[in-house]
Amino acid sequence: MAFFGIGFFTNFVYEKPGWDYKTFTVDEGLKAANEKTADAINATNADLKPFEAHGGKLILYHGWDDPAISSLNTINYYQSVTAKLGQKDVDSFIRLYMVPGMQHCGGGPGADSFDELGDDATHSTQTALEQWVEKGTAPSTIIASKFEGQDHSHAKMTRPLCAYPQAAKYKGSGDTNDAANFACGK
Repeated sequence: MAFFGIGFFTNFVYEKPGWDYKTFTVDEGLKAANEKTADAINATNADLKPFEAHGGKLILYHGWDDPAISSLNTINYYQSVTAKLGQKDVDSFIRLYMVPGMQHCGGGPGADSFDELGDDATHSTQTALEQWVEKGTAPSTIIASKFEGQDHSHAKMTRPLCAYPQAAKYKGSGDTNDAANFACGK
C-alpha cells in the first residue's frame, strides 16, 4: 500500500511533512533510505551466533498478505541465518511462522490473532517464547484465530501456524475453519 512507502520516506528518510512523493526516483530514494535508516532498520545480518550464545530465543512471523514488506524478505533472512549457522543450530533458537491471509502485523482474511498474553503457549507466541526461554520447551505449532469484530469470545476460524518450512495442510475432512482439521507438513 502506498501509505507505507509515502510515510516511510516522508517521516524517516527526508523528515519533511510536505514531501511530495511525485518527486521520488528509485535510485535516489533507495540511496537516501540506506544512508539514513539502514543501520537502524535493516535486519540483514545473518550472524546470530552472539544472540544464540547469550541464550537468546527468537520467534519470527510474517503475514503472507503483507502489502508493506514482502513476506519473502523474512523467508530469505531466515534462510540466510540457516545457511550461516546450519539448520540444527538454527532449530535450537529460532522459529519462523508464515501466516496465511494475514496482512502487516494483523488484519486480512486469515487467522491473525496469536500473540495475546495468556497461559496457553499453543495460542500465544509470547507465552511460547517465555516457556522456551524459561523452561527450554521449544514451540512447535501455534494456533491462530480469526475473531469477528472486537468480540474475542468466539473465533470464526482457527488455523495452525507451522514452523517454517512446514505449512498447514487440510486433512481432507471436517470443518475448514477448525485448526484440528489441518496438519503441519512440507
